[in-house]
Amino acid sequence: MEIKSSYLGTMIGLATVAFGLLAAGAWNAFIKDLIGIFLQPGKGLWAELLYAVLVTLLAIWVIGALGRLAAAQERQSKP
Repeated sequence: MEIKSSYLGTMIGLATVAFGLLAAGAWNAFIKDLIGIFLQPGKGLWAELLYAVLVTLLAIWVIGALGRLAAAQERQSKP
């Protein structure tokens, strides 16, 4: 039985997204619990603001690192 490459590519993409969402949920729980150590959970806006800032900084760092990795890969692939 032959599997079409478009089907295989779609399945790989879906699996990647699914595992990415699982990982994001796990990190979300970890960061909330970590902040809860320093600030009592449910203490209002300050805890939520700190959480939002930390998640935003983490996202910026990850996106920047991925961008640098893609740029390095592109430079290596050029003759």
